[in-house]
Amino acid sequence: MTLQTTKTHVVHGGTLRYLKHDSAVTGTPMTLSVFTPPGEGPFPVLIWLSGLTCTEDNFTTKAGAYRAAAEHGLVVAAPDTSPRGEGVADDPAYDLGQGAGFYVDATEQPWAPHFRMESYVADELIALIDAAFPTTGARAVSGHSMGGHGALTLALRHPDLFKSVSAFAPIGSPTRCPWGEKAFAAYLGPDRAAWAEHDAALLLASGAARGVYDDILIDQGDADSFLTDQLKPELLQAAADAAGQTITLRMQPGYDHSYFFMASFIADHIAFHAERLKT
Repeated sequence: MTLQTTKTHVVHGGTLRYLKHDSAVTGTPMTLSVFTPPGEGPFPVLIWLSGLTCTEDNFTTKAGAYRAAAEHGLVVAAPDTSPRGEGVADDPAYDLGQGAGFYVDATEQPWAPHFRMESYVADELIALIDAAFPTTGARAVSGHSMGGHGALTLALRHPDLFKSVSAFAPIGSPTRCPWGEKAFAAYLGPDRAAWAEHDAALLLASGAARGVYDDILIDQGDADSFLTDQLKPELLQAAADAAGQTITLRMQPGYDHSYFFMASFIADHIAFHAERLKT
């Protein structure tokens, strides 16, 4: 399986590539961007998972991550948020279907054949990046909103794959918010026990991070229009407190849900991961 480069840019002394490949996991073409810092490497890797309606391009063009990534010597890989294309199930709503993969492996029709984003990231994407780029084999994961949910749950479900995890405005408990309830019912069916396996707050409460992650960095804007109904960071804090797990939840005054928020604090997250990836 090969990665095909579709375009290349030099940025902050490193190289940004837009790539595509045929995925054996999703059964569709998949797209992503990969930034490699200046130098020969090898480098640790940060996997970035984006939110609802996004492609690989939103973070790549808007987050302003590459100056810090170049300074700290990190590869940054940002995949698309779902399978796409002819014959791939979809929904007219923005919060289900293409652009809304939720980083789970769907078990229900019509989603199950292609919507396997957990396996895509954990099994295929990581192996592709390590094979195609000069990496150390150490990696971190971060993301925003739906992708923040993905970052937290994949890190908690696959602690052997990641040395650190952070998130911006994550969906903290998908089993207890409209976005998550809608997506999980569609992708995973009616059994809420199956949903719980992909709920970051419930995973934290169960002790899934204990002894694995010394800290989890979460930034949340207090002017985020989705804060109360969809994101519910207080559930993450309560779960961490109950489990004796350290998290750093920073409520940022005046910030909303946009990429302006991420661009304001992405350097902190890059530094957070760099410190842990190089030890």
